[in-house]
Amino acid sequence: MSEETKEEFFEENNEEETARQVPVRDEDEQAQPEQKGELAELNDKYVRLYAEFENYKRYVAKEREELIKYSNEGFMSDLLSVMDHLEMALQHSANNKASSGLSEGVELTLKELKTTLEKYGLKDIEALGKPFDPEFHHAMSQVETDESEENTVVTEFRKGYMLKDRVLRASLVGVSKKQSNNIKTDPEEE
Repeated sequence: MSEETKEEFFEENNEEETARQVPVRDEDEQAQPEQKGELAELNDKYVRLYAEFENYKRYVAKEREELIKYSNEGFMSDLLSVMDHLEMALQHSANNKASSGLSEGVELTLKELKTTLEKYGLKDIEALGKPFDPEFHHAMSQVETDESEENTVVTEFRKGYMLKDRVLRASLVGVSKKQSNNIKTDPEEE
């Protein structure tokens, strides 16, 4: 092959290749905005999915923490009735001097039980003399009195307890109300 033919051959091939590449470039340029849009859409989906997964991880960590924090709730709730019975036994034996040794043992047992439960986050709910709060107290009765402000806890029928920052058992209480000064007379007497 002569040099002229070689040059012609390469020129023809180059022209054919260039002709083939030009439409491809036009297609690429047309496809590029579509691909950019698709890429942006996929990126948006990825970012949303990632954020959703991060929120889920935080939710699971919080739930796990709550589960661990209050894992003893059922057990402690069951022990509250035992404490109630020990306290009632002490109240009934207070007047009986014959059982003073037994009541002393019950008192020490109750004290030890309370100390142990307090170590795990159990706290008494202070009720007497406090304003009535339905979050911490269940009203069992209303007592007419002038000695305290209205809606103040004046009697406690059963102690309430909290486990850390959650109410384990609400106090059963009697709440004060103002005495009614209006004495109704029987309409038949008039």
